[in-house]
Amino acid sequence: MGGLYDKGQDFPENDMSQKSIPQEQPPLRVLAAVLEKNGRWLIAKRKKGDRFAGLWEFPGGKLEPGETPEECLARELYEELGIRARVGRSLGSVSYSAPGFAIELIAYRVLPPAGSFRLQDHEEVRWVSPSEVGQFALTEPDRLLLEKLLAKDELKGT
Repeated sequence: MGGLYDKGQDFPENDMSQKSIPQEQPPLRVLAAVLEKNGRWLIAKRKKGDRFAGLWEFPGGKLEPGETPEECLARELYEELGIRARVGRSLGSVSYSAPGFAIELIAYRVLPPAGSFRLQDHEEVRWVSPSEVGQFALTEPDRLLLEKLLAKDELKGT
């Protein structure tokens, strides 16, 4: 999910030299996988050199034109982690915006695959209990998603 939300980007607010006011863009739709195994969730740490190096996230990525959310998540998990996983049901979404952009982060339950990971965009993955996820330095959208997931009765204590 790297490169989607950069808090450090500057946007001139009062530049009257522009001939037209930019139209507000619809939020970018980003998918996040909640992989659960033995009561633990998978989180992934962005690798060095990435805009979000050192931050943790639920793995996933941008929805491409013509893709269903399920197709997107299956593709992203294969590209980022080298896994073929079965995407389950939607767990809800959160919205996040900063100057110049907005995203909708949509979570899906994903059944963990057998076998090992082949990391491409991450330097590390960990299985952690849901209550421990918040102890990691998460991207802001993933932190908001975590809060929503933990508030859902069906996910408490899983």
